[in-house]
Amino acid sequence: MIARAMPIDCAGEFSGKTVLITGAAQGIGAAVATAFAATGATLSLLDQQHVPLEQTARRLRAGGTVVLTTALDVTLRTDVDAAVSATEATLGPVDILVNVAGILRTGQVLALDTQDWADSFSVNTHGVFHVCQSVGRRMAERRRGSIVTVGSNAAGVPRMGMAAYAASKAAATQFMRCLALELAPFGIRCNTVSPGSTDTAMQRALWTSGSDAERVIKGSPETFRLGIPLGRIADPPDIAAAVCFLASDRARHITMHDLRVDGGATFDA
Repeated sequence: MIARAMPIDCAGEFSGKTVLITGAAQGIGAAVATAFAATGATLSLLDQQHVPLEQTARRLRAGGTVVLTTALDVTLRTDVDAAVSATEATLGPVDILVNVAGILRTGQVLALDTQDWADSFSVNTHGVFHVCQSVGRRMAERRRGSIVTVGSNAAGVPRMGMAAYAASKAAATQFMRCLALELAPFGIRCNTVSPGSTDTAMQRALWTSGSDAERVIKGSPETFRLGIPLGRIADPPDIAAAVCFLASDRARHITMHDLRVDGGATFDA
């Protein structure tokens, strides 16, 4: 007789935990905030976009979640430190950090604007460093915590017209591995979730017609882009579920991992 696995009940899984999330105003960041709120967490939400950030916060507060919001630019180190200090003074120690803030600047390498290149690294790489260092120092003192960064499968597979994005995400992914190695002695786990095409404003900004979603799913041989074997584009909650898993005690022996959530699009390259 084959024993059946017991269903996992995640209700209240993050009760009593303080979670700090960057890029929380919309898209994947808002989905991550919603997922943690649904499992009992207290939230500190950071984003440069004040209005949509407050809209997300109001929705979550209406459901009973305690939410602190801060409008800031993660490229500004002093602002990041101030936000982390305010979070801990108001909500208590940060137990979980999720880096979602990111930007996409497209363009062929030979024509790529220098500022677009610099901005990509400022947000996607330097921003991750700023927040991880600020929160990580505090976690190390307490000898506990979990950090998850939302990267991209473009970090592992080249994309035409996306050199700045892919390179900045690859740098952040490798940074997370180094961070995981250094923080492991303190019992702190650091992991990356790498989405593929996901139905967000960033993804839709790349589309020019109603058939673009279908084209992404099928792939594009002329640009050396594989399709999506599972036959669908991800929704933000798909990414949020992976983030919550890696942040949870269910993943207590997982660190330095890069979890692809792309429907098989990169063939686990």
